[in-house]
Amino acid sequence: MNEYKEKILKVCNDITKGTLMETLGIEYIDVGENFLVAKMPVTPKVHQPDGVLHGGASVALAESVGSAASYIFLDAQKFYVRGIEIAANHVKGIREGEVFAKAMILHKGRTTQLWEIKITDAEGALVSVCKLTTIALPKT
Repeated sequence: MNEYKEKILKVCNDITKGTLMETLGIEYIDVGENFLVAKMPVTPKVHQPDGVLHGGASVALAESVGSAASYIFLDAQKFYVRGIEIAANHVKGIREGEVFAKAMILHKGRTTQLWEIKITDAEGALVSVCKLTTIALPKT
């Protein structure tokens, strides 16, 4: 991995200390020109009562990776990034292992951005697909 990628991933992982992302075990693992990938362990901590991954945990993962991607691909010195809408479709249950969320930009406007986040299992099977809209608010 090149130095630039390592630096971005370190910043992303360092800012999660003491947050929901740390609580859920979310770790940013890859970044490219138009995407960011994070992983999350599937343990009882993120299960619903019947032992499968809770949809809310999947949505938290999706919003975390999409918002972090917005932060990376916008000028964070000039803007705050906030999620303003998220929609999720859960297509497969998972009880253990890890899930991987890949955020890819669909639209990068000056004010709003639209992200597609696909959550897959370790074998690459689709678990959930989410769409996240973020807004860039100018820092004053």
